[in-house]
Amino acid sequence: MESLIAAVREQEEAARFLAWPGDFDLDRGDHVEQVHLASGATLEGFAGDGAGGTFFFCGEGGEERPILYADSEGGAALVAIGLAELVRLLLVVPWWQDCQTFTDEESRELEAEYLEDIPDLAARRNRAAAALGLDLPGQAEVLARLREVATRLGEDFVLIFTPEGHPYEGSVNRAV
Repeated sequence: MESLIAAVREQEEAARFLAWPGDFDLDRGDHVEQVHLASGATLEGFAGDGAGGTFFFCGEGGEERPILYADSEGGAALVAIGLAELVRLLLVVPWWQDCQTFTDEESRELEAEYLEDIPDLAARRNRAAAALGLDLPGQAEVLARLREVATRLGEDFVLIFTPEGHPYEGSVNRAV
């Protein structure tokens, strides 16, 4: 099976949607600070966002590995188990970083703001998902999974600021 990273690079429409509004760029995998996982597991930056945040694969393996996101303000959280789950999050809820409570109601309010600027958001999202061969769950399901991954599964993925030896804060938006 072709890698999802390769598919994103090859599918221009999907890459455009993931770049904006998804704020996900495969050419920004270098984190500005030296970091490591407290567990000692491998940490591999593979993408970033426009605000200086980085997406990291954790542990050994391929695109099915857990994915940790570290923002540029000292926050970090596990956000997905595998690249397909992350891409679904970015397609369904590209405003995930602005969600404070991870509720469907809050997400719908943020979606309305995005739709003011991007009226064809749903059509673009659906074309991107189809180009990548992904089925998309609903917002409530994606947000529930994000909360589960960040709060329950993410406890084992503590990011350490290497020069000072202290951990990043527990979550990207400080509310998880």
